[in-house]
Parts: sequence; C-alpha cells; structure tokens
Amino acid sequence: MAYKMYIAGALMPITPSKVKVKINNQNKTLTLISGEEINILKEAKLTDVSFDVVLPQVPYPFTNGGAQSADYYLSLFERLKQSKTPFQWILNRSRPDGVALFYSNLTVGLEDYQITDDAKEGFDLTVSVKLKQYRAFGTKTVQITPSSAPSQPATATVQEPPRETTSAPKAANYTVKSGDCLWNIAKKQLGDGSRWKEIYELNKDKIKNPNLIYSGQSLTMP
Repeated sequence: MAYKMYIAGALMPITPSKVKVKINNQNKTLTLISGEEINILKEAKLTDVSFDVVLPQVPYPFTNGGAQSADYYLSLFERLKQSKTPFQWILNRSRPDGVALFYSNLTVGLEDYQITDDAKEGFDLTVSVKLKQYRAFGTKTVQITPSSAPSQPATATVQEPPRETTSAPKAANYTVKSGDCLWNIAKKQLGDGSRWKEIYELNKDKIKNPNLIYSGQSLTMP
C-alpha cells in the first residue's frame, strides 16, 4: 500500500481512504471609522485531523504487514484517551512504484473517537477518529528579591521551566521489526523521532526509499 498511517507508533492495519487535515484560522477582521475593513493576521489555531479507520477481524491481502486484532487497536485508543498525553500521528505517502512523495508528522492529542459495528461490514469495525494538534507550554516562576539599600529598586529573577528531555538507549545496530518506520526507530532508539534522517543518511546503501524499510534489515545507528 502506497500510504501508511501510524498512531503513537502503531501502524494502522488498513490506511484510511480519506484523511481530513484542517488548519484553523484565528485572524480577526476589523472595520475602521472610515468604513474600511482590515484583517489582523494571527498565528493559526491548532490543526484538526479526522479520518475513519477500518479494523479488520479477518485477514485481507491488502492489510498492512504486522496487523493486530481489532481489540489491540481499540485498547490503544482507550489508552491514549485515558493517559492524557500527546503522541505522534504520521502519514507516509509514496507512489505505488515506491517513489517517496512526502509525509505528515504532527504531535497530537486524541479528542474523541466513535466505534461503529455495522452488519454491512461483516465482522469488521469502523472507528471515526478526531485528533487535535498539541503544542507544549509551560509557566515562568518570578522571584522578587528585595534590595538591602532602600534607594535601589527590587530585582526580579525569572526561572525558565526545564525543557522536556527524552533519554533512550543508543544502539550501534538495530534490526527492523514488522510495522517499523524510520521515525519510530529514531524515537525509540535515539529519543527523538526527527533524527530519522540521520539513520537514513547512514544506511543509504540499504535504504533506497526512506518510506520503505523491511523487517529483518540491520541498520547502523548514529
């Protein structure tokens, strides 16, 4: 299959036939005294992603490799909702001949999902999923230190919140497993999914298309 979708590192068994990505607007339009209308440009709101994913209960020839049971994915969605933690949504796009197109990689939270059990679909389930982009945020602590001299103004010390760091064990080599992609490997082995390009650069002799890696391949790690 030319397109592959990953949710929190899990490859979806069947890639949705349609995915909607909505970039939301928060620009503000004002009318001046003269009657002229102007537009105040602001940063976009959080992006929304929605799609319907089929969870097969029987094997199909077009199912992505390493597919799990429907119960596995239902448990995944429940865990993502209850954990209240963000995760990565990735959509890899490539042509049927293997030529890479582009991919979407967004940190998101699970807004809601709806499970449909329709007799017309046989034993299969359909889950309607809504995701929303997640942006990390933090607070600043300000400590006011009074000066010993009355004529001197008080000074303020601003302490920046510590940055999130992710530590993960490094490995000299990694053997590709079913359902892996370079982003997931970089996240698990290097602690940062955006370092997938480093893995690709080190293994160009083995990887012709960064979107197509195969179970059993041995990759050199940074």
